[in-house]
Amino acid sequence: MANGGILGVSNKTSFGKCTVTSKTSTGTITTQPGTTIAQVLIVAGGGSGGADGASGAGAGGVLCQQINVCGNTPYTANVGGGGATAPASPGNGSTGTNSSLAIGSTTYTASGGGHGSRCAVGGAGGSGGGNNTPGTAAAGVCGQGNPGGLYSPSVPSDAGGGGGGKNGVGGTTTAPGNWGGYGGAGLSISTTYPGAPVSGVGGGGGGGFGGPANPVGGGGSGGDGASGVAGTTNTGGGGGGAGSGGPARTGGAGGSGIVVVKELNKASGVWSIQSQFQSKSQGTWPETISFISATGGTRTTSGDFAIHTFTASGPFNVTSLGAGGEPTTADYLVVAGGGGGGKFVSGGGGAGGYRESPGAVSGAYTVSPIAGGSAVTVTVQDYTITVGGGGAAGANPNNPGTDGGVSTFASITSAGGGGGGGFNTAGRTGGSGGGGATTCGGAGNTPPTSPAQGFAGGYGGGPAPYGSGGGGGGATDAGSNNPSPDVGGPGGDGAGTAINPAPSIGTPGPSGSLRYFSGGGGGGSTNTPTSTGGIGGGGRTGAPANTGAATAGTPTSGGGGGGTGAPGGNAGAGGPGVVVIRYKFQ
Repeated sequence: MANGGILGVSNKTSFGKCTVTSKTSTGTITTQPGTTIAQVLIVAGGGSGGADGASGAGAGGVLCQQINVCGNTPYTANVGGGGATAPASPGNGSTGTNSSLAIGSTTYTASGGGHGSRCAVGGAGGSGGGNNTPGTAAAGVCGQGNPGGLYSPSVPSDAGGGGGGKNGVGGTTTAPGNWGGYGGAGLSISTTYPGAPVSGVGGGGGGGFGGPANPVGGGGSGGDGASGVAGTTNTGGGGGGAGSGGPARTGGAGGSGIVVVKELNKASGVWSIQSQFQSKSQGTWPETISFISATGGTRTTSGDFAIHTFTASGPFNVTSLGAGGEPTTADYLVVAGGGGGGKFVSGGGGAGGYRESPGAVSGAYTVSPIAGGSAVTVTVQDYTITVGGGGAAGANPNNPGTDGGVSTFASITSAGGGGGGGFNTAGRTGGSGGGGATTCGGAGNTPPTSPAQGFAGGYGGGPAPYGSGGGGGGATDAGSNNPSPDVGGPGGDGAGTAINPAPSIGTPGPSGSLRYFSGGGGGGSTNTPTSTGGIGGGGRTGAPANTGAATAGTPTSGGGGGGTGAPGGNAGAGGPGVVVIRYKFQ
């Protein structure tokens, strides 16, 4: 078995009341007396890269899970080896071997990484291998890894896509330069599993012809006119693909896996000043094991609470849970993308749907008046956070704006704002509805949530053939109807919250301590007065002159875009949304 097999013995290290055992070869892991709960990391062997101008391999699957165990009990750990070095012909690598941990009647298994390929698509696995020919990306196992990178037909066949990693999709081949794709990002484990023999796991291998490995996760680099680099031992890293040059160019072997068990013995052991001081000096203070620990987005803190802010889609990795009575729930703000404004006496775009939990579990902060429902109970797993983009503005006088994109966290979904109507068309439905263009506005809170995630757009009207547009709906009230035949209606106001007071997201509002989101866009006017966007990033309408351009919804606010009055003016696009997650971490 290449770069795998029997590689070492158990490494058991104690940090205060936390015991970490690393297994680099198949065998048993025996828990400490009194242990009842453990956090396990299971990493499979990575695939090997392809030979002679080929793609990088996918990382071995990475499984993180908190489980119940019995004290002083042996459990069988199987550690998978990495895929063997690829032969010169046909040049495809091999899939890594699964790793597993058997706990009673349940076996927790991580899947071996998919192989890199020559003149073919990559192999599926824990993370998928990259492609060296056009085709669908090789899949990764949900929750364990990501797909491999694609091959661009504009790049010569001596370059290949990167293998997928635990926290990222493999990169696509690029031109000019004929570079292979990057390996997908891995997962840093050094702080979560102190004393483990590696600092990161699950990195994908880079594609042939110089595709780099990701610096985290142990993937190998692609060969730039040379053989691919092997994935790092005990990381499950994918091997790099070889550059072109004949049989001597071999793909990198996959990195072997590892099994790590972290015993959370908060209530057991002997307390001493010496052990507590040692834990503090080593950065492994044991009390931290009693709280939620997670990575993803931009992480900040406020007192005892961690705040993760996502302005783009990405993973939210929960690596441990609260114990000893500490919360296992997280508060959230999920704002979808705002709808684009319509063109020509058009409606303003509706705001992206706004959903917020009451804030009862993550500290005293001011929530919006429409916050409701329950906080999300999290488990040890990877959550895919989706942040909706803003809808495009109407391109032609008769076209409405495009709806905004949805935003999600776990079971919480906020709908994109409806596009504003374009010249005599109704506003579109959505989280909040778009304003109508001399006709009715679109319905809000679609699909319905409780509390409502938004409101309807306003009515547009006026004498034919022009008139003016209604305002897009907002999170706290409906868009306004046009106040006169030639003046557009203002957008509905959004909501303010202090879940994350950072000035880099949302917009300021009436209260300086709050950030505001999901304001509707203003409706288009055919006279000199312009209509305003709603508080929370709604775009203002354009001036009635042909050159007048409406403003877009504010980024990270989910505001709707402004409509236009004259046919020559440009409508405003909707503002992208944002997702914020807040929980107690100490």
